[in-house]
Amino acid sequence: MVMALDRSWQPVASCSGSHSYLFFPPSTTERKEERERREVRAKAICRSCPVGTECLTYAMTIREPYGIWGGLTETERRQQKARSRI
Repeated sequence: MVMALDRSWQPVASCSGSHSYLFFPPSTTERKEERERREVRAKAICRSCPVGTECLTYAMTIREPYGIWGGLTETERRQQKARSRI
């Protein structure tokens, strides 16, 4: 049996709406400096988000492979998951 995950936090997330483009890479090539600037801006939004913990928990639970969730990039989430296994 598959359990449905609670997503009731999503409508109040600070990233919803016009800022969403900051949280995912563009469909075109992105230079390293551009990516870093985008990620800094997205993480600043995450720091003030009222549901950051729920967001990160969700991304870790579903193993979200893309974007910034709960203030962490894809790589940072993988690293956190690896550390938790040790």
